[in-house]
Amino acid sequence: MADFLIELFSEEIPARMQFQALQDFKKLWEDRLQKENIPFEKVIPYVTPRRLAAHIIGLPLRQENRIEELKGPRVGAPQQALDGFLKAAGLSIDDCVQKETDKGLFYMAQKMHQGREMADILSLLTNDIIRAFPWPKSMRWRDYSFRWVRPLHHILAIFNNKVIDGRFDLGGTFLKFTDHTQGHRFLAIDPFQVTDIAHYKSELEKRFVLLDTDERRTQIKNQLENCAHTKNVVLKEDPALLQEMAGACEWPQIFMGTIDPSFLDVPYEVLETAMRNHQKYFSFRTKEGEFAPYFACVTNNIPKDNGQKIIQGNEQILKSRLFDAKFFWIQDQTQTLLSRVEKLESIVFHEKLGSLKEKIERLQLLSKEIAIVIKADPIKTARAALLCKTDLVTGMVGEFPELQGIMGRYYALHDGESQEVADAIASHYAPLGPSDKCPKELVSTSLAIADKMDALVGFFANDLKPTGSKDPYALRRAALGIIRLILENNLRIPLFKLIEISYKSYGSKVSTTDFDKLKFEIMEFFVDRLKVFLREKGIRHDYINAIFSQGQEDDLSRLCLRIEALSDFLQTEDGGYLLTAYRRAGNILRIEEKKDAKIYTNNVIVELLKEEEEKSLFSMLNNVSANATKKIQLEEYDQAMKYLVMLRQPVDLFFERITVNSDQKELRKNRLGLLTHIVSTLHEIANFQKIEG
Repeated sequence: MADFLIELFSEEIPARMQFQALQDFKKLWEDRLQKENIPFEKVIPYVTPRRLAAHIIGLPLRQENRIEELKGPRVGAPQQALDGFLKAAGLSIDDCVQKETDKGLFYMAQKMHQGREMADILSLLTNDIIRAFPWPKSMRWRDYSFRWVRPLHHILAIFNNKVIDGRFDLGGTFLKFTDHTQGHRFLAIDPFQVTDIAHYKSELEKRFVLLDTDERRTQIKNQLENCAHTKNVVLKEDPALLQEMAGACEWPQIFMGTIDPSFLDVPYEVLETAMRNHQKYFSFRTKEGEFAPYFACVTNNIPKDNGQKIIQGNEQILKSRLFDAKFFWIQDQTQTLLSRVEKLESIVFHEKLGSLKEKIERLQLLSKEIAIVIKADPIKTARAALLCKTDLVTGMVGEFPELQGIMGRYYALHDGESQEVADAIASHYAPLGPSDKCPKELVSTSLAIADKMDALVGFFANDLKPTGSKDPYALRRAALGIIRLILENNLRIPLFKLIEISYKSYGSKVSTTDFDKLKFEIMEFFVDRLKVFLREKGIRHDYINAIFSQGQEDDLSRLCLRIEALSDFLQTEDGGYLLTAYRRAGNILRIEEKKDAKIYTNNVIVELLKEEEEKSLFSMLNNVSANATKKIQLEEYDQAMKYLVMLRQPVDLFFERITVNSDQKELRKNRLGLLTHIVSTLHEIANFQKIEG
């Protein structure tokens, strides 16, 4: 067995593409090797800004010979069919045998496929994989017809410690496979020879290249924490930026600079956004959690002056960036948010849904209704709705769109608005994703729900709903956001009512006229997102269907309570038994109803209950039905499930001792009615027919 090492050396690969490239390179090699029936131990991919590499472990030196069994025509078939088979397979009749199969006697032949040298196969696969590589964006350079993410300079390909014979066509110019590569772009530019993976890694490290992305990420993190320690501050965690910078450097070096004190009166969110999004700087906090006036930049070089020029240059660049931010901060405060409301008329929310001014008018109505339901302050909620989009026409948000909502809070407080109004403006977009926190204050929550519901209803009512993997208006995120806002704050909100208020607020700006159909369509959309949300808690999607299919349930908190109670019940022995009994009753009913061409009801004639087991079952069904329904109305779902447990013994005895299909017609009909009674009683709790497995 031997190993294969391949490296595709190019100009800098964008950091945002590297992680997916790593996965794609690994999968392409695994898929092609499996397709060629070549055994291997594993494929380990690597990526740096200038190289995409893979180490394939445990390959044979030569592909094994393979015998393929070919099935020919049936013995006795026309001679023309046999001749065609032999010609296509390149065989003669002497190569065939007659073999008995379950479909008769057939001609069978075995064809030998000679195994090839592994180096030859790898040469072909390398060419195929390079051409098949799915870069999201690629480019041509010089006059080559070949496209790659960035200009490709050489291909290192070593199998069993030797370079394989092969080349790649760029389009008139060939890159011959080599056993040489290069180190760091600035610190070690001379080519060097490679023999194997261990030699490759060690020589790269000597030449200032860390091949493993995790090692580069760890080195950046350690250097950042060391910098923080020297200033007695704490690094602000930023995994996404850390990953991005690990993809931007082959030998990362960290340098720490100081923020000019004249900018520290600007909100810290502005400073951090300018540093992170525009300059890719890391931020720091004090031990008490306050903003610290330092930043750290990542470079891909080792300067001779210990980074003094780099620090000074970055401090000056940051100063210029923050100068603009401070100007906007001062300028924006010369106008109130209220004075900016009319400017929203000129900003289109969506061509079918009107302007942002029309949106905030709808939000005032909807958020106020939500506030009344959840006992928030409706006046403050409506005020926050009026002002929530006005920071979009400020200079600061125009320069830093990421700060929408956040800057609205600062400007609202400057204008003298209440804390609740300002906080609602800041958080009404939340949660923006699964890791984003939900607001807890009721005014903020009311506006956040209204903002998302307005979008859902507007786009659904104009047939602009998500399709497949496409969701251009982020409606799945909006629905999941509403679910989290409701459940994490334990709110009781009738969604059908909110959908109706929102729908009516659009007036003529909706194309859907069938509101009943629309509201159930939106509710089903919520339930689909709820399945995703509850999956992490171990709740099965079919349990959700079993409760939701009961009918007009639009209270997500109540829906979840019922689902959790059902889930807990079905995980018990009694629950599992009753599910089995339900299915048994249902199966018998389906068979007999099909046979009789009629539907049986749960109308049971008491006088026809002859046996003690059917009398006992009927009595218990009535008792359970009445009491379980009361408990459901009281939202005591666990107690309702306990009543179901009482059915186990009488149902068990009924199936054990009673013959449903009696020879007496009326007795049979009555007992089928008892089975219907079992099914309908259980349906009062949930639609057990929806439960799988």
